[in-house]
Amino acid sequence: MLARAARVTTALALIAAILAACGMSQITSPFRSKQQNQSFEPDVSEARLLEAAKSDVSGEVSIEAAMTSCPQFKIWPRDRLLTIYDVGRAGDGLAIQYRGEITKTARECQIQPNHVSVKYGFAGRVLLGPRGRPGSVKMPIKVHITDQTRTIISTQKISIDVIIPADNPVGYFSAVRELSFTLPPGVPPGDFKLYIAFDRGTSGAG
Repeated sequence: MLARAARVTTALALIAAILAACGMSQITSPFRSKQQNQSFEPDVSEARLLEAAKSDVSGEVSIEAAMTSCPQFKIWPRDRLLTIYDVGRAGDGLAIQYRGEITKTARECQIQPNHVSVKYGFAGRVLLGPRGRPGSVKMPIKVHITDQTRTIISTQKISIDVIIPADNPVGYFSAVRELSFTLPPGVPPGDFKLYIAFDRGTSGAG
C-alpha cells in the first residue's frame, strides 16, 4: 500500500509539472529535407526520437536545420495533450487514468516535380494517473496534411502502444511513418503542412 501511495503521489506531481509547462513544451525538431531522387537516410529514427523525448522535459530542441522546401510538421493546436478519465468523471483530477503528451517531432522529404514523400517521426510520454495501472496503453494519434488554405486534404490514423512500467509512472513512445501526396501545378511543397494530434474521440478523453 505504501508503494502504491508513493506512485500515485509521484504521478500527481509529474502531471502538475506538465500542466505548468503547457505553454513551453510544444516542440518541433525537424531534420533536413532531401533533394530530388535521393533516397531517405536514417536520420528520422524511432531510437533517436525516443532518446530525445527521455532527455528533455520541455523547451525547443533543434536537432538539425530544415530546408524551407520541405512541408513543416507541427503539433495541431490544443491537441498536444490527451487525458483519459474514468467514464463519467472527465475533468476530475482524481479520476485520471493516464495523460499522454507529444513532445518531439521530426521530418525529412524526398521532393520530385509533382510529388512529395515525407518521412515523419514523433515521440512523447504517458503519465500514470491516480486511477491508472501500469502496463500497456494505446494512444490514438492522427496526422493531417493541409494545403495552402489550411484545408485538411488527407488524414492518417495511428495507434501507438506505450508501456508504463510497474516501478515508474512514466512511459515513453516514438514512431516513424511515411506518407506521400501529389503537388498541384505551380504550388511549392512548402505551402503544405503536416499536423500531428491526439484523437479525442477516444472513450474517456477529456
